[in-house]
Amino acid sequence: MAAAPEPAAVESTPPSCDVLVIGAGPAGSACARMLARAGFDVVLADQHDFPRDKVCGDGLIPDAHRALARLGVLDEVLARARSARHVGCVGPRGGRVEVPARLAVLPRRELDEILRRAALAAGARWLSPARFEAPWLDAGHRVAGATFTLAGGAAHAVRARWTVLATGAASGPLSAAGVCERRAPSGIALRGYVRNEAMVDRVTGLEVVWHRALRHGYGWIFPCAGGVFNVGVGAIGRGDVNLRDLFDAFARVHPPARALLEGGVPLGPLKGAPLRCSLDGARWSRPGLLVAGDAAGSTYLFTGEGIGKALETGMLAAEAIEAARGGRLDDAGVRARYESALRALKPRFAAYEQAHRINKHPWLADLLIWRARHSESLMDRLSGVLEETHDPGPLVTAKGVLRLLLPPG
Repeated sequence: MAAAPEPAAVESTPPSCDVLVIGAGPAGSACARMLARAGFDVVLADQHDFPRDKVCGDGLIPDAHRALARLGVLDEVLARARSARHVGCVGPRGGRVEVPARLAVLPRRELDEILRRAALAAGARWLSPARFEAPWLDAGHRVAGATFTLAGGAAHAVRARWTVLATGAASGPLSAAGVCERRAPSGIALRGYVRNEAMVDRVTGLEVVWHRALRHGYGWIFPCAGGVFNVGVGAIGRGDVNLRDLFDAFARVHPPARALLEGGVPLGPLKGAPLRCSLDGARWSRPGLLVAGDAAGSTYLFTGEGIGKALETGMLAAEAIEAARGGRLDDAGVRARYESALRALKPRFAAYEQAHRINKHPWLADLLIWRARHSESLMDRLSGVLEETHDPGPLVTAKGVLRLLLPPG
């Protein structure tokens, strides 16, 4: 499907707007599209020209599908993505179970460009490359826009009634905005792209692997379109992990990863990135400013999946700002509405924190996979985890593990 033509920017350096959205990843573009579609004057700013690469696993699980459908771009995304019908979960002893779900894989370079163009098509104005430097404060110390450094080093300020910070997991912008509570990330990940046509029929779903050699993390192989695979490793809660060593260990212990790498052609170098998880590590708002996406910690601790919840937080920020139209909510009311919406997501993130025990104790994956292969109801629950109809946490509590140890039937 051909990309829609990019609307021309009204101004190359707009001086003011209703809402300034900083960061054109999933959260920022989702927020900008919703608000522009609702009639707000929106400026969407990013430090990079687009399209640009972004380190990610690129997996789109059901929550992302729902969010993309709500934004009106799901069909375009699926037309470019490689769809899949299961997640292959592989334990340390090689046991495997395929959990059914609605899934797709599309590199973030393409996904983020689709979302950015959708925001511009709805009426948002584009400012790039524009590196965020600091919030612009009014006389009452309320955030009323931001200052940027543009190409060539020129300084520029954009004033706004509301500002949304959606700059990802990097701590620098959070600190500059005065909302960073923890500079250290929740985890780190390393990924690369490999073209290997011979593996297309061998790896047909999203594959996640736990092993003692990958303790505190996991490895993955996610198939993209055109015989390309996203392959990588993640380490959660550990800052002292050598990701390259972890990546090499993944290739050593998982035969499909080894075959993919040995028989494939790398498409660029391996790249790493930090993760912010569990809606922790940053304040969600300050007067005049809402924090969304990975900047707010929208990634799940157990799996490292964050696209769907980033989209969701961006839309929640848009809804909160839209609720202020016509004076229906004051500034404090907007912030309270947004933070209440994020708190409503917290139990979901807490469940994934419990499930993170599998990353710390990979033998739990063996147990869960063994039992799932003998229990249709457990398979339904695992599928429900991906569909967000079941919590993953109870499966790895002491009581849940005891139940797994009991004979099936």
